[in-house]
Amino acid sequence: MEEAPKSNIFLKFKIMFRSLQYRNYRLFFSGQSVSLIGTWMQRIAMPWLVYHMTGSAFLLGVVGFAGQIPTFLLAPVAGVITDRFSRYKVLLITQIISLIQAFILAILALTGVIQIWHIVLLSSILGCVNAFDVPSRHSFVIEMVEKKEDLGNAIALNSMMFNGARIIGPSIAGIMLATTGEGVCFLINAISYIFVIASLLMMHVPKKEIARKETRMFMELKEGFDYTFGFAPIKHLIILLAVVNLMGSSYQVLMPVFAKEILHGGSDTFGFLMGAAGIGALLGAAYLASRESILRLGRIVPASATLFGVGLIMLAFTNFFPATLALMIFIGLGLMLNTASSNTILQTITDDDKRGRVMSFYMMAIMGTAPFGSLLAGSMAKLFGTRFAILVGGVASVAGALVFLRKLPKLKTLVKPLYDRMDINPAAAAELQIKLEPAGEAADII
Repeated sequence: MEEAPKSNIFLKFKIMFRSLQYRNYRLFFSGQSVSLIGTWMQRIAMPWLVYHMTGSAFLLGVVGFAGQIPTFLLAPVAGVITDRFSRYKVLLITQIISLIQAFILAILALTGVIQIWHIVLLSSILGCVNAFDVPSRHSFVIEMVEKKEDLGNAIALNSMMFNGARIIGPSIAGIMLATTGEGVCFLINAISYIFVIASLLMMHVPKKEIARKETRMFMELKEGFDYTFGFAPIKHLIILLAVVNLMGSSYQVLMPVFAKEILHGGSDTFGFLMGAAGIGALLGAAYLASRESILRLGRIVPASATLFGVGLIMLAFTNFFPATLALMIFIGLGLMLNTASSNTILQTITDDDKRGRVMSFYMMAIMGTAPFGSLLAGSMAKLFGTRFAILVGGVASVAGALVFLRKLPKLKTLVKPLYDRMDINPAAAAELQIKLEPAGEAADII
């Protein structure tokens, strides 16, 4: 009688981590799991060091802007480069440069000679590297996972890995900052890159013939733009991501103010709030990883954007700490589900020779909007108050979700032939021994 539940749990566990059956992805996952912890340690130590050195909130913003704006400016060019060259080699180069950047930062901090212009310059360099790293990383996932029906699982595992590091990294950084200093955090991050570089070098990546293109880069930029915004499903996914991240996810910038002025707490309150959002994101990633198929993700996209937006709206009207923690879990859950679901659909329906350029627009919608969203949120908070700025972000996210939901039936019709051609359907997913609804109308596909 007890064997059936155990069998079901084992099957669910097998489904959740099924992408690890592929050797290259298994190596990538293990290397990145270590590296991302170091990345989050540096993300925590950097602003702490800047504020400790200067006591200036303005310079905190300058450093943040310096690290984010290159990603926005270089993303289209990075997408073309990703499609022109081996994504594996581009990713390997970005990891090596990131290691060097973190090591220089560590040496400067440990020797006590670091100055604010060093941090601004090195942040800008890392922002430039990220412009090439992110589209190549996302595009390379589909080369590591042989079956497209497992692509959604791999992307969800990436999100689990990212959000797991988001919880572990800051915790270790807090201990290091209290006992050793910022330089050690930067050094640990530099060392962590060795693991991901080693994992990449251990991969068996078949040589892929990339057609030499005679067209100019400008023409390829235009081709990528026309493709991205000329195909309605890709266009509306990118637009919704941009709205949610520009207007909604900038709430994170206001969380220190919310914790201090509305909840009357300190740094520990801020830490709990961001930790709750991280837990929500981790739960969302676990849910997506446990899904047996990439089918019907189209329904999750507007539903998750609505959940995120409603969470922000309710957050704007609360000042009760336990309720705020609960809302932050739902906010983190909604944002992660929206981002990862959109990523999976985009990767699945995009032509391989244009994948890098599409993912560069995906990156612009998420990371490229960050400096502008932060500026907008800060301005609204200064003029009308923190609650109003959070409220506007929530309303905009819900409005974007409703527009997308209205377009969804037409988008399903356009995507169905692509899924049929790739043999992505409930019959293919049945290999996982999960009972699915029968295939048929377009509404059952996404």
